[in-house]
Amino acid sequence: MKNIEIVKKQISDSAETKKKFLADDTAVAKIAEVAELCTEAYRNGNKVMWCGNGGSAADAQHMAGELVNKFYFDRPGLPSISLSSDPSIVSAISNDYGYDEVFSRQIAAQGCKGDVLIGISTSGNSKNIVAALQECRKKGIISVAIVGAKPCKMDDFDHVIKIPSEETPRIQECQTLTGHILCCIIEKNLFGEKYGTEDK
Repeated sequence: MKNIEIVKKQISDSAETKKKFLADDTAVAKIAEVAELCTEAYRNGNKVMWCGNGGSAADAQHMAGELVNKFYFDRPGLPSISLSSDPSIVSAISNDYGYDEVFSRQIAAQGCKGDVLIGISTSGNSKNIVAALQECRKKGIISVAIVGAKPCKMDDFDHVIKIPSEETPRIQECQTLTGHILCCIIEKNLFGEKYGTEDK
């Protein structure tokens, strides 16, 4: 049957990247640390924001939805914003100030000290996400970048989760996985005992 080998190779490549990710103790520890930072932000009355471009914009919207609604089980919603999702805001900033400022201006307007911003970028060099991370430093917002393996501009920030691949689809698959892990831990930390899900 046509394309069977392509299907198998894509699945195999994805699985191999995840195996490398699992074996990367630095990345695993950083994900766990970021989950605790997000949990603490929520306990202090703050929120988690997400941003990205293209497929990463879809991931930003996806993860905000998991927190606002629910992930594994029914519980109160958590405040979370995707800075990529509102076309009126995105187009207004892009038109008036340029696309490089599309996230940083939203951070300036809506971000508060103690919030968390998670920037998703396969290259780690997206100018608008770098600008957003810089704005976070000014405002006392915890900044996180989820990026690929290549050295990048976002490596200079405090919390960087490196995916062990230079191939865009493989990076994106692990970025989605990372977001899901964060949502899982945050939900369990905040509601696990109350909702009887300690073993999930």
